[in-house]
Amino acid sequence: MAQLSPHVRKVPPNQIREITQAAWAKPDAIVLSIGEPGFPTPGHILDAARATLDRDETGYTPNAGIAPLRSAFARHAGAACGKEISPERVFVTSGAQQGLHLAMSLLLDAGDEVLVPNPGYPTFAMTAELLHAVPVEYPLYPEHGFQPRIEDIEALLTPRTRVLLLNSPSNPLGAVFSGELTRSLVELARRHDLWILSDECYEAFTFDVPHVSPLAFDGDAGERVITSLTLSKTYGLTGLRIGALVLPEGLEPVLSTVMESIVSCVASPSQYAALAALTGPQDYVDMASAHYRANRDAACAVLAEKGIPYLEAQGAFYLWADLSAATGGNVRDWTLRFLEEESVAVAPGTAFGSIGEGWIRIALCGDRDELLEGVSRLPGPGAA
Repeated sequence: MAQLSPHVRKVPPNQIREITQAAWAKPDAIVLSIGEPGFPTPGHILDAARATLDRDETGYTPNAGIAPLRSAFARHAGAACGKEISPERVFVTSGAQQGLHLAMSLLLDAGDEVLVPNPGYPTFAMTAELLHAVPVEYPLYPEHGFQPRIEDIEALLTPRTRVLLLNSPSNPLGAVFSGELTRSLVELARRHDLWILSDECYEAFTFDVPHVSPLAFDGDAGERVITSLTLSKTYGLTGLRIGALVLPEGLEPVLSTVMESIVSCVASPSQYAALAALTGPQDYVDMASAHYRANRDAACAVLAEKGIPYLEAQGAFYLWADLSAATGGNVRDWTLRFLEEESVAVAPGTAFGSIGEGWIRIALCGDRDELLEGVSRLPGPGAA
């Protein structure tokens, strides 16, 4: 058989999918390894998708998306950063992951370097490698609250560095950048003439702290920040694959050409569903946010009682817990054994980078009783 491309063969498997698929194959397993909102999609969003099919609006749309949806995303992004965002700067994508791939396609050439967080979502590095670019990990250390430090990032810069990828609220950490830190990161990118690619997948869910977008500190027309948005988590639309990129002015014609070569346009029912989500009632978001906060508090109480260290999430819907006392230096293998012995799936910290060794990610988005049952089975530091 003819060989696959070498750069494809070297992309490592996603450990989150590895443990989750093993859990799905195990009857009665408690699955806390994947971030899948568990509430029914709001009816008015489903109605909008159905209506698109009923009127047979199933042809091509513009590459950048239907005009009303671009305007809705522009208003949404503008409200988040305190600026007026032109709809011409918005490009509708098939979810955040495609948005990240498209943005990196614009910004990176073969051999270029993109700075990605460690711990950070694994597809950041995977996407860069698929584009023949080089992911360079900047550290997020426990002793600094898993927040990036300017000096650590600057120490990694080379003449090949092109992009600084930011993720706040963070998956897997639940950490949220302050406004001061966000401003400093944008100023760093300006000093070194870097692009910023900001993944804001969990922007809707922060707890007692604001979400601050790097867009707030970029030029009025956009200078160096590209923002990736999605409705997957915000409205429970993971399967509809709908999101957007907010670009600096002038990049949309280039991205339109790139999009045409990949998928042409996003499916029209998903676009009209997204329009209904952004412009309709926001009860779902309020309910989901309250649920995630309550689940966080309840799970933290169990971890504290068991003496398991954790990072209290300020955003997203994950808990980052330190199981190093039990995992024996190989958290990936430990999670597979824990699933087999206790029927609970959690994501190994090494799925998100080397600094995640000994840590696990616990998804908070499901049923509370099931969450607490799963967390209660975790071994405390004194367990044999």
